[in-house]
Amino acid sequence: MKTYFRLLSFAKPIEKFAIPYVIATLFAIIFNTFLFTLLGPLLETLFINDAPTTLSKASSSLDFMAKFSEQINIWIDHYGKIETLKYVCVVIVVTVVFSNLFRYLSQRYMEDLRVHTLLNLRRTVFNNVMNLHIGYFNNERKGDIISKVASDVQVVQFTVTNTLQVVFKEPVQLIFYVIVLISISLKLTLFSLLVIPVSGFIISKIVKRLRQQAKESHESFAKMIGFLDESLSGIKIIKAFNSTQRVKDKFDDENKFYSFLNRKMVRRQQLASPVSQTLGVLVVVFIVLYGGTMILTGQGDLTPSKFLVYIATFSQVMQPVKALTDSFSGIHSGIAAGDRVLELIDTKPELQNKPNAQTVNGFEKALTLENVSFNYGDKQILKNINIDIEKGKTIALVGPSGGGKSTLMDLIPRFHDPKSGSIKIDGLDFRDAKIEDVRAQMGTVNQESFLFNDTIFNNIAFAKPDATEAEVIAAAKIANAHEFILNTEDGYQSFVGDRGNKLSGGQRQRVCIARAVLANPPIMLLDEATSALDTESEKLVQEALNNLMKNRTSIVIAHRLSTIQHADKIVVIDKGEVVETGNHTELMAKNGLYRRLIDMQTFND
Repeated sequence: MKTYFRLLSFAKPIEKFAIPYVIATLFAIIFNTFLFTLLGPLLETLFINDAPTTLSKASSSLDFMAKFSEQINIWIDHYGKIETLKYVCVVIVVTVVFSNLFRYLSQRYMEDLRVHTLLNLRRTVFNNVMNLHIGYFNNERKGDIISKVASDVQVVQFTVTNTLQVVFKEPVQLIFYVIVLISISLKLTLFSLLVIPVSGFIISKIVKRLRQQAKESHESFAKMIGFLDESLSGIKIIKAFNSTQRVKDKFDDENKFYSFLNRKMVRRQQLASPVSQTLGVLVVVFIVLYGGTMILTGQGDLTPSKFLVYIATFSQVMQPVKALTDSFSGIHSGIAAGDRVLELIDTKPELQNKPNAQTVNGFEKALTLENVSFNYGDKQILKNINIDIEKGKTIALVGPSGGGKSTLMDLIPRFHDPKSGSIKIDGLDFRDAKIEDVRAQMGTVNQESFLFNDTIFNNIAFAKPDATEAEVIAAAKIANAHEFILNTEDGYQSFVGDRGNKLSGGQRQRVCIARAVLANPPIMLLDEATSALDTESEKLVQEALNNLMKNRTSIVIAHRLSTIQHADKIVVIDKGEVVETGNHTELMAKNGLYRRLIDMQTFND
């Protein structure tokens, strides 16, 4: 129940929807119940050839049928049976209209609540995912996150609102029906209601394992979504290595497991309804036998018309009972999905602004790394890194693969915090500054040139959504992208496809550079931005990068050391430590690791 009430909190302000729903539902129940109570007096008065004066008087304030019979008897005395029949038909039509009108209104308010709950829940989940630190996504399957945001949230909102609807409407409707039944025959009613606790006990045994199975089902679905995402992203590799059938088989195995779990769950859920209906029919058979015997032998005051109303009303009693049992069996799936969603919501980002975090309004002097160390789990990646990056200077990070260069580059925009040591901007520790302000001072161009499935214009303007067309074109020209953009089908309004797959690698990278140019940050982070390109594209991109780096502080990782020989300072990193520092000439003179790397590349070329 704790999970359910936490999920229900996403319906706030619930009173905005709950109060109109309660009012509409009450009126719908009243008119619906009134419709059944009209049946007996109508039969007794109009279709039984007894004289009106023989009608029974109301024995108590709960004897609704007798009261209606008395009223109809008065109408017959004054207007005759034909006119009374017309009046009763009008009352029935009005009752049906109002019953269905209020039922529609109650459903409408509940649907509004359902949509409102889904909106809040999905917004909360997505916002929290976007706030999580980069390291979280390295450890989690993307398919699992997508499943929680899309599928699990959908299951939760239907379970929460449906249960809320059933918990109020069905018990109230049941109470009204029971009052009518008691007014007809207390003895019959006491026995017939025994079916409800018996039915509930049996069904609770049937659905006992549903929650665990539901959790396994949601996790299996998440695996399928993740595998689908991987397969679509790697479709070229799958086909290139003739692995299509193997991938099909792997997906089919997970699909079979998911289908098997769902079949077991549905079988248990479907068993609940037949059990409650079978018990209901058994009770109805007893009622017919017992009540029929009373009428035929003349025992008690049960009349044929009252008996028909009793059976008709009791048949309706099973509807709310059935709805309650179905809800009871279905809520387990929602709670299991809710646990997964809440787990994601409760995951807190490792990096958060301090309560008194200071604002960074610009970059004036230097970026400083002091004794910076960093670990991935127990594995140390960086050890005691000390680098001073003065404003306007170009700093190049070089070294063997796996030495920690990219990890160091991730620390600078504060995707992670160092395990020890500090990174400062103009003397202010990153931990004391607002994360958003730190990142606002930086622009990034990565080896992976990621573009959104949108137009070229919107991809360039991503860093500055209010940019004018002239500003976007100017940025594209600096990035050597303007000419190829004009040659595309729709120019700047051409769609780039999923991850930019309609463009070549060099074109994607130049659009990314244009995006960084438009952002116009004082510090640029360039992480092997030309490593995946052919020679011609690399030349164009390198020219664009040189344009981008003018009058800016730049931190560069480059696989071709010839492209960073002009850097003001070159930092050589090996096995997580700074082993050499200086400009190209100084490092060549030292005849150390940097010289060996240069010689290796010269030999290979």
